[in-house]
Amino acid sequence: MYASVPSPVGAAAELSWPKARVVAVRAGRRPLGVERCPLTDALGAALAEPLAATTHVPAFDTSAMDGWAVAGPPPWRLREPADGEGLAGQPVAEALDDGEACRIATGAPVPAGATAVLRREDGAAEPAAPQAGTGAGTKPGTKAGAKPVTTTTLRLRPGVTAPPLGRDIRPRGQECRAGEALLAAGTLVTPAVLGLAAAIGHDELTVHRRPTVELLVLGDELLTEGPSRDGRIRDALGPMLPGWLASYGARLTGLRRVGDDRDALVAALRSSRADVVVTTGATAAGPRDFLHPALVEIGATLLVDGVLVRPGHPMLLAELPTAELPETAGEKRRYLVGLPGNPFAAAVAAATLAEPLLRGLGGCPQAEPYRVRAAAALAGHPGHTRLVPVTLPERGAVPLRHDGPAMLRGLALAEGLAVVPPGGVAEGEPVEVLDVPCG
Repeated sequence: MYASVPSPVGAAAELSWPKARVVAVRAGRRPLGVERCPLTDALGAALAEPLAATTHVPAFDTSAMDGWAVAGPPPWRLREPADGEGLAGQPVAEALDDGEACRIATGAPVPAGATAVLRREDGAAEPAAPQAGTGAGTKPGTKAGAKPVTTTTLRLRPGVTAPPLGRDIRPRGQECRAGEALLAAGTLVTPAVLGLAAAIGHDELTVHRRPTVELLVLGDELLTEGPSRDGRIRDALGPMLPGWLASYGARLTGLRRVGDDRDALVAALRSSRADVVVTTGATAAGPRDFLHPALVEIGATLLVDGVLVRPGHPMLLAELPTAELPETAGEKRRYLVGLPGNPFAAAVAAATLAEPLLRGLGGCPQAEPYRVRAAAALAGHPGHTRLVPVTLPERGAVPLRHDGPAMLRGLALAEGLAVVPPGGVAEGEPVEVLDVPCG
């Protein structure tokens, strides 16, 4: 038997999976500070205030198609465009009189007087001889002796009916009006949100500060390149976890590798300036598992010490001291999430503790649980929750093989993690599913 190791202040019996999630949610219940940043730096953060439009979108009537802006019923006198007239990015063309038309491109401003846009494939232009003066085909008001104006008649192609009023014109303010709130505070800033923010005139966004995370990969047995050899194994969590943690809203500040050395681990924990330290391995009570004694030495408070879940039960959540970090004054909250060393077990622990903690600290609402029908029976453990990798075809949640603690083959194909309560889930019954980070 291994000698017992001291436990940090607050150590308690293993918690059920739902209770452990609640503890992690409570730890992150107060978001970190708010900051104003350029759009390019806001990706992955959560809005700290509603996103409101600074302008109408579209800002002016625009064409939805290439073709002609027309006024009134056909046929139309086709006005020859000035240089650049009717193109996107150019000033609006001169107003149309009834019976007139002008060429127009998608996205170009629609001239006043236009009643619709005739699509390019629906019309045909018939050139006429050039005329001068104020005769037929010349816009009224043209001075005598002016340069001849080429007039052309625009007609509908056979079988095509005249476009109804407003067809293919995107009216000013169709999507939103200036001052309208489009997204609520707490919305995650995705690439689409950045595009919307730019479209409505924003150069910066007010967001919750994303929690900084330092990843400490523990263990002498880990290789960083090549296949496993000489009793050592390839590290899978160093490449995998940064993307997972970023999907939970974290800003990774660094990855450090720490050998099986208690003093080195204590030094790494004391020197980290991250809001959250995430460690891999050393969460159990083996002869070289130094995380618990290291937490005791630095004065950490243990919030979760083991969870009744398979795989991944020797996970932990601790609050770290901040007295030696004057730059954290005012926030006074730093945490450590200890993940097991087995890859799939670590993924389960990250989904259990790191996700709710990081979402909360970053001001992002907790992910809404969703349920799907189990397409096959999902075996349960008598006293533990199981997290099972599943695919999600139309017929429901389908469990994947290769779901052992040290395996990643099933997780690599998974579209979600089914939360199987003690006792299991029968085929056809609903089961809660957690999202699997995919980007």
